[in-house]
Amino acid sequence: MSKAVGIDLGTTYSCVAHFANDRVDIIANDQGNRTTPSFVAFTDTERLIGDAAKNQAAMNPSNTVFDAKRLIGRNFNDPEVQADMKHFPFKLIDVDGKPQIQVEFKGETKNFTPEQISSMVLGKMKETAESYLGAKVNDAVVTVPAYFNDSQRQATKDAGTIAGLNVLRIINEPTAAAIAYGLDKKGKEEHVLIFDLGGGTFDVSLLFIEDGIFEVKATAGDTHLGGEDFDNRLVNHFIQEFKRKNKKDLSTNQRALRRLRTACESQENFVSSAQTSVEIDSKNEGIDFYTSITRARFEELCADLFRSTLDPVEKVLRDAKLDKSQVDEIVLVGGSTRI
Repeated sequence: MSKAVGIDLGTTYSCVAHFANDRVDIIANDQGNRTTPSFVAFTDTERLIGDAAKNQAAMNPSNTVFDAKRLIGRNFNDPEVQADMKHFPFKLIDVDGKPQIQVEFKGETKNFTPEQISSMVLGKMKETAESYLGAKVNDAVVTVPAYFNDSQRQATKDAGTIAGLNVLRIINEPTAAAIAYGLDKKGKEEHVLIFDLGGGTFDVSLLFIEDGIFEVKATAGDTHLGGEDFDNRLVNHFIQEFKRKNKKDLSTNQRALRRLRTACESQENFVSSAQTSVEIDSKNEGIDFYTSITRARFEELCADLFRSTLDPVEKVLRDAKLDKSQVDEIVLVGGSTRI
């Protein structure tokens, strides 16, 4: 019998899990990572998905596709799509009113729908699960943001079908988080606030749980706030510091900039320590940069971003007509809540 898996198809990262021995087990990919970048890249010779795609993004920006989740199930003239387009290094075109991504692949110009790109990421998650479980994986439950409309949900389901998955169910991300903590099994009615700060997005949801039934009372958030923004603050901080010390502008050197960004992305260092060091050693380019930053300075650099997460929390409470004293549980989700 084939096993069913759960897939979190994220804007910046995705992950896959299975249920065994009464617990949920997240499956690591071939790089040993429990999350896989939601990136697909096209080159003259091959198609890359996940870490391999993200790692070459700086060298091949116009053919490296990410953020497909921001496009899926939307129309080309959707204001969100139009705003996001301005920041994408890859080309978006209008095909019958829907956005498609145009890339160069094996010497030819190719168009892909957001569903097709997402299906490649889902296919990678399916493969990850199959190689770990040693068995075919056909059935999957896939999560989507609570605010996704019917068109976005259907498009996500279609992406699963293209990936060769039988999507048993599309469930809301906050509901999935609450289930992961067994909040549906407590037997009493509860109001639960889910605070989900991911790589690229921030979502707050207020759920009402009664007899194992979940009702989304309110949602709010910021579709452009997440770990990437904290990384950017760090990167800019170090660029300024390097300029002061060495009278050189790192931001004009793509390779050094890429190394700096990678160093800043491992900001999880902040979790356990009051201070963390960052090192870029590019001797052939005359760059040898060793520096450190304290937890306090990092918090200062991101203070306004951290503060801005409170507005959506207040908004869901207002919309659900609840006082904060009526919230029974708070669930923190997403890598950035671990900072």
